[in-house]
Amino acid sequence: MFKYLIFVFTFLLIAGGINNMALADSKKWDKTFPKNENVTVQKVKFVNRFGIELVGDLYIPKGIQKNDKLPSIAISGPFGAVKEQASGFYAQTLAQKGFITLAFDPSYTDEGKGNVRNVASPDINTEDFSAAVDFLSNYKNTDSNKIGILGICGFGGFALNAAQIDTRIKAVVTSTMYDMTRVSAKGYNDTIDKAARYKIKESLNKQRTLDYKNKNYAKASGLPEKLSGSEPQFVKDYFDYYKTKRGFHKNSINSNGAWNATSSLSLINLPILAYIDEIQTPILMIHGEKAHSRYFSEDIYKKLTLENKELLIIKDANHTDLYDKADKIPFEKIAAFYNKNLN
Repeated sequence: MFKYLIFVFTFLLIAGGINNMALADSKKWDKTFPKNENVTVQKVKFVNRFGIELVGDLYIPKGIQKNDKLPSIAISGPFGAVKEQASGFYAQTLAQKGFITLAFDPSYTDEGKGNVRNVASPDINTEDFSAAVDFLSNYKNTDSNKIGILGICGFGGFALNAAQIDTRIKAVVTSTMYDMTRVSAKGYNDTIDKAARYKIKESLNKQRTLDYKNKNYAKASGLPEKLSGSEPQFVKDYFDYYKTKRGFHKNSINSNGAWNATSSLSLINLPILAYIDEIQTPILMIHGEKAHSRYFSEDIYKKLTLENKELLIIKDANHTDLYDKADKIPFEKIAAFYNKNLN
């Protein structure tokens, strides 16, 4: 089992100016989910406070009037995915229910800018959510007092982290949430101790030296191109989403690439959610009953001190079921939560 912990560790973990104008309607449907004709999609760009330009798909309910002001939701994740995958599916579905939604690529991934590619950062990726709130706060059809965020998988943790600091966020939903900093530093179920963590740091810092010498960033291990059949079930679940027609996208790190090997250094050393007990924003946390990651949501839920919180466990669902399976994802519940709290 230890070798699989190391495999998944490397796979997942080593693993502002604002342009308010929509660039253009999406001409060719490049998503992993069917298009809904009741929703229009526009490509937009915005800049975070680090000066990194981000790109997102803005989903707008058809029939919106010029002067309408709607509640809006910024959406990102899963960790290593792109806006054309799960976040876009959530965004389109919620736009059909009356929200303006923004599915965006994080910094250094897909269409998100940044000279180095496939890099994760707990600080920058948290900031990416606030930059999306910057954009939505200034978008012509958004009610700036009614903005929520939704984070999937690793970006569920970053969404909660953003809510710790950004008081403009009025409601948060996390789906199949990971705390990427906890699992980077401690492994699944906190199985990595100080000695093992030190060895990981030694290895990663040796790689830094080589990267500088080679003027190139070595890549971490990703999902295999084929399964042997001996992998843990959750690895098979990831494969079933990212490596098959179900969820494969050529621009996705998890589908067709790998994180830079040294990406996890900051994740190991900069834990998020240190002030989770100070959040006053209403929170709905959703997780699958059979998800290997379920403990992340359960542990954070216990630390939340606000009254307006809920942990919803979806019967028989695994981690990736909540990426794209409409019969598992409680969209009516999510929409009701936002309608209640973005008021």
